[in-house]
Amino acid sequence: MLKRPALLWLLAPYALFLGVLPLVDRVHPTVAGLPFLFFWLLLATLLTPAAVFLAWRGDRKRGRV
Repeated sequence: MLKRPALLWLLAPYALFLGVLPLVDRVHPTVAGLPFLFFWLLLATLLTPAAVFLAWRGDRKRGRV
């Protein structure tokens, strides 16, 4: 079925930014002094490199560089 399952990690940023966005579209409450929506987008932006790293590492373990 999936020849490169590690690339599924690349769907995580998509889900964080677009899939969940209607659910977190709130001004109140605030987290760390930021509106929740801004905090969510900041968190998703910081987690995107981690997802790319995990996809790269998974491909590398399977012998693909």
